[in-house]
Amino acid sequence: MANGDTQLPVNPGALTGVRFLVSKRIEDLDGSASRLESRLSDAGERRVELRDQLEESEVRWQHILKNLVKFNPEDIDKTFRLLSSTRADLAAVEERYRDVAGRLGDLRAEQEVLRSVYRSLDDLAASSLPSGGSARLRSASRQVFQIIEEERMRIARDMHDGPAQSMANLVLQAEILERLISRDPTMVVKELADFKEEVRGVLDDTRRLIFDLRPMTLDDLGLVPTLRKFVKEFEEKSGMKSHLGVVGEEVRLPGSYEPTLFRIIQEALNNARKHSQAKSVEVIVAFTKETIRATIRDDGSGFDVAATEARLDSTKHLGMISMRERADLEKGRIEIRSQVGKGTEIRVEFDLPSKP
Repeated sequence: MANGDTQLPVNPGALTGVRFLVSKRIEDLDGSASRLESRLSDAGERRVELRDQLEESEVRWQHILKNLVKFNPEDIDKTFRLLSSTRADLAAVEERYRDVAGRLGDLRAEQEVLRSVYRSLDDLAASSLPSGGSARLRSASRQVFQIIEEERMRIARDMHDGPAQSMANLVLQAEILERLISRDPTMVVKELADFKEEVRGVLDDTRRLIFDLRPMTLDDLGLVPTLRKFVKEFEEKSGMKSHLGVVGEEVRLPGSYEPTLFRIIQEALNNARKHSQAKSVEVIVAFTKETIRATIRDDGSGFDVAATEARLDSTKHLGMISMRERADLEKGRIEIRSQVGKGTEIRVEFDLPSKP
């Protein structure tokens, strides 16, 4: 075969990693697009409202101009100012609408390019697989996107049932306070105290959601402090006795090891809460100069690992898929041990890059 016709071997691990990163970027763009669409809708509604106001103001202004002697200077000035401010507001909203629409168009175009890239990577990976591998690859792709979609649905539900509902109540309380100011100022003091407590509650809920999405402490303080906070809150919410142990010298980890380990541990604990009926769970993080290892154990009902993994393509064990995908991306090793009635143990280990 001529050198020009030589086909280099495809690295399945590298392809999986690139495809995952592209899918995550598409997911991020979907979130940005949803926010832009919401802003575009708000700007559109405001534009319609201002256009109606401007039409009314212009009709009134024309009427005043035709009957100047019938109106006093204050009415003329007030109408003119209202007309001018409405025109200015409409111009600003029109500009904002065009800007958001343009950004949304650019974002959608980028998504289409990324989807095309993803399909090309899919075809490339499929061509490098043996017979039947293409179907397995597409099944794995569907599962990855299903994981992403279910996570987005969970966040949407949490936002709707938590901060969104609470903020709607805050708006109602603020309106009540406005009416009370003129009628019963002494009552306002008591209502303000309740109002502040509600605000604190909304702030706590919002911080919890932010922590679930991306803990700020992970970037600022590192893996172990973030896990201490998470395990403590997990125990409070789940009612399961939870313990975090650290072995070796605690150090900051390079690259994506910290978020990857955190997400795997988070997924393992959530799976224990949802499926294991466990009373207690333990997380051990072990640091050495060459490796970082995390072990998660629970005393729950356990399951047949081999049988479960054999059915992954046809069941909804997305948590196991997610953990394995994350470990594979960082070239880690993950082992799941369990027996029916004897609990579950998950071990994940990464080799750390040697220091120069």
